[in-house]
Amino acid sequence: MTPLSLLLSSLLKHRECLQKAAAFCQVPPGLHHRSFSSCLWKQKSDAAQHGDGQLLSQQPGVKKCAASVCSSSSDGQDPAGRLWAVYNESKRRTEDLIPLIPTNSVDPNTIFANNEMSLRDIEIYGFDYDYTLAFYSSHLHTLIFNIARDILITNHRYPEDLRKYEYIPDFAVRGLHYDVQKALLMKIDAFHYIQLGTVYRGLHPVRDEEVIAMYEGCHVPLEIMSDFYGKSSHGHTMKQFMDIFSLPEMTLLSCVNDFFMRHNIDYEPVHLYKDVKEAIRDVHVKGIMYRAVEADIGKYICYGEQSHAVLKKLSEHGKKMFLITNSPFDFVDRGMSYIVGKDWRDLFDVVIVQADKPSFFNDRRRPFRRVTDKGTLLWDRIHRLEKGQIYKQGNLYEFLRLTGWRGSKVLYFGDHIYSDLADLTLKHGWRTGAIIPELRKEIKIINTKQYVHMMAWLQALTGLIEQMQVHRDPASQAVVEEWIRERDAMRPQTKDIFNSQFGSLFRTYHNPTYFSRRLSRFADIYMSSISCLLNYNLQHTFFPRRTPLQHESPFWPEHTLIFGAKLQ
Repeated sequence: MTPLSLLLSSLLKHRECLQKAAAFCQVPPGLHHRSFSSCLWKQKSDAAQHGDGQLLSQQPGVKKCAASVCSSSSDGQDPAGRLWAVYNESKRRTEDLIPLIPTNSVDPNTIFANNEMSLRDIEIYGFDYDYTLAFYSSHLHTLIFNIARDILITNHRYPEDLRKYEYIPDFAVRGLHYDVQKALLMKIDAFHYIQLGTVYRGLHPVRDEEVIAMYEGCHVPLEIMSDFYGKSSHGHTMKQFMDIFSLPEMTLLSCVNDFFMRHNIDYEPVHLYKDVKEAIRDVHVKGIMYRAVEADIGKYICYGEQSHAVLKKLSEHGKKMFLITNSPFDFVDRGMSYIVGKDWRDLFDVVIVQADKPSFFNDRRRPFRRVTDKGTLLWDRIHRLEKGQIYKQGNLYEFLRLTGWRGSKVLYFGDHIYSDLADLTLKHGWRTGAIIPELRKEIKIINTKQYVHMMAWLQALTGLIEQMQVHRDPASQAVVEEWIRERDAMRPQTKDIFNSQFGSLFRTYHNPTYFSRRLSRFADIYMSSISCLLNYNLQHTFFPRRTPLQHESPFWPEHTLIFGAKLQ
């Protein structure tokens, strides 16, 4: 559990504190262990990490506990007055607890586990290249945006005035969905519900009422969601942007939509989507981006020394390593020579370029081709994958046959949840590690006093509403409605603190995002950078937190012992 959850739970489980809360709430003695304040503060283990958490399931006695607050008339207060007294006491207790909650409690260099995994079982390490071994500066997104924008103008005859639009670094976040037919960019949660307030047409938000009218509510049916790989195909009208390279694409789509709307130009959203998609593809396929990066590699690649240190560490421990990337050899060679040195291929047992993932993991028909240092494709049949050689295309089934690297002894790292990780874990049983660079920024925000204060009171207020809604008299209902309005006003702040348009990559207001759901399914572990491996020895076992189900107790005895030891 997080320190925030542990502290609040442990403090309120203290007998004296419980007795005071029970006395204040006028709870019958037999219900002290389910007292209002105790119930109020219990949270899921990850509630303080990426949103305002999950509410407690209704427990036997909770409604009785809430009812008891306003059932007694011994103090002479009216029902509304007693509710406000509970509100003020809860707020006071929250303020008293805030100074005790440690800041910087989550280390951005931590490796987080979705599934138990021990490094002692891993014999072979595999890597993607872009945003896994090679991390890029913000200049790259500006470069991609500018080139694609100019391609739209030059090749697709879009208006010249589009050149006035520049890349907006903090506009979009990864994992968003785009409705191709409606030209709407939005964030969707793990249950296919649109997070209201995060729907954008162009560069401007769409009113909640309009969103609800267009979708007949907030739910997006499965048949129009993106397909397995996040693409809009076979009747799916939604496209999910899961690639870090997609941030410039989302921004360009939004800018062009904005231009057409500002100038009252009638256009077909489907054509716009396809043209932008083609322009972005040309930036990569035609080598425009690759040549620009190679010409000024120090401007675009960062953290190279950390990736080198990881590879060196694994090599020194006798681990097998391989590289499977969609990027071309010249580009990878230039980047890896910058990161590691000219002898970078000595570290890898197998190097595969232009693999065309995710097709590489599914299409059995494409054989490997050997590539010379000068980029010449050879025609000889490949009987084994040799160290020091470069191979192009191929498929995973042939890779498995030639190497014998199967099952859970293989750990593969990549940044794309679908293209890099999904098939490997679902079909082949490899262990998978997701590289999520955005994690570092989000953890820094989570560690701030502002976030801790906001979430502590939001959770407390939500608990009040949950339990006091049982009072149906008009005066009590008016109080609860006022609390609901306060909560509704606070919740957008939990979004804006991460990104003013779309909020956290990992959470809607309380549910996990669709991105989070896929991350937890397809990645055994995840981290902000491959360099996080440097903080662990190669015998380390990663354990996921036991996140309580809604019907389970959200506080485990072992957590009390561990946290109590830390407080001493």
